Amino acid sequence: MTSTQERRARPETASVAETLRVAVEVALPSLAGGVIKRRPAVLGVAGKLQLDRPAVRLLRRLRERHYGRPLRLRVPGRSVELALSGADVKRVLAGAPTPFSPSTVEKRAALGHFQPHGVLISGPADRPARRAFTEAVLQPGRPLHELAAPFAQAIAEEAAALRRETTLDWDTFTVTWWRVVRRVVLGSAARDDATLTDQLGRLRLDANWAYLHPKRKRLREEFKRRLTEHLDRAEPGSLAAVIAAEDTENTASAPDQVAHWLFAFDAAGMATFRTLAVLASHPAEQERAREEIDGTGPAQLSFLRACVLESVRLWPTTPMLLRETTEETSWGPAGTTVLIFTPFFHRDPELPYADRFEPDLWLDGRAAENPALVPFSAGPAICPGRDLVQFCASTMLANLLRGHRFEPVAGPVLSPERPLPATLDNFHLKLGLVG
Repeated sequence: MTSTQERRARPETASVAETLRVAVEVALPSLAGGVIKRRPAVLGVAGKLQLDRPAVRLLRRLRERHYGRPLRLRVPGRSVELALSGADVKRVLAGAPTPFSPSTVEKRAALGHFQPHGVLISGPADRPARRAFTEAVLQPGRPLHELAAPFAQAIAEEAAALRRETTLDWDTFTVTWWRVVRRVVLGSAARDDATLTDQLGRLRLDANWAYLHPKRKRLREEFKRRLTEHLDRAEPGSLAAVIAAEDTENTASAPDQVAHWLFAFDAAGMATFRTLAVLASHPAEQERAREEIDGTGPAQLSFLRACVLESVRLWPTTPMLLRETTEETSWGPAGTTVLIFTPFFHRDPELPYADRFEPDLWLDGRAAENPALVPFSAGPAICPGRDLVQFCASTMLANLLRGHRFEPVAGPVLSPERPLPATLDNFHLKLGLVG
């Protein structure tokens, strides 16, 4: 980095009032809503009050006031920096795992409740091998996983039940979504093991409190035992079978990696249902998506994938990306926490498409030109399951839209004629099936 770039990257220091406003308007709503597992009641209030909107306005003012430079927050006993420019987002995410490590003190405290050996919170000695194992199983960079055919069949079979409903709400959708997830990850024998994912859900609720909640070791051991039984079965046509074929020492940490995949698939379900809701209120895009569906087997479904990405841009499932410096940098001493608030960059008022549904930006190169659009993070620590998630989400949408149209029944207005809401409560959306 040149000396000029270093000067531009050096943080300014926030005032006490600015720090308090960031805490109250940016951090607190995200933490209250549940970072590891969403709290429906809180998200319902956040949706009604549109809490992401004032957070975006605040960060825009701070960016203008501090010329887009990183902002050092006045947090007692901690070094915390807030990214305010797309260039800094790119630099920080590209700098993983050193000097900007994805394993932060907050993540270790939270994720340690249910996956203490997961790659995301692994140290430098364990991370490379665990990341390589995860990529070998999830196969990022391949639009169609090697098991795309059995995955597509499982999704089609489960989606058939939803197509018989006259209305579709979150509670109905999520039961089916988890059946799909358990079949894809663990095999059809795990389809009805709701106890497994309920146990994980309880551990994730504890994880929302990070180090403020004691760890439930007995529950975690029971969850791990149950999960391991499914993995040991290595059912053909599931990720468990791919894991079993990976003859490496890292299979010992497989339950922790799989626990993270299950956790991530929950967010994927939220993104899928939100995508369906916005398509239901955007007839032209819904029709275009239906035109893309021309078969029943696995397909890349480029437009539907773009719709999913656009949904995550509009309503990020990971609103706060955290990195922790492993050495002294221009951002501060080693151990500095860097915060990237994704709703600000995804809904930046300077973007011409900030508040509208525009999936084409993921197809025509505009999204690639903006380093601050990071629906699955970016850089070396980018989500390794991004392609599998997009496949499962787009395939589920294709099965629901094939021969049917949807229209909104309850929830906020998602009209192409007005700005889309900054916060979208998926728990209280309801859609009607037409035809």
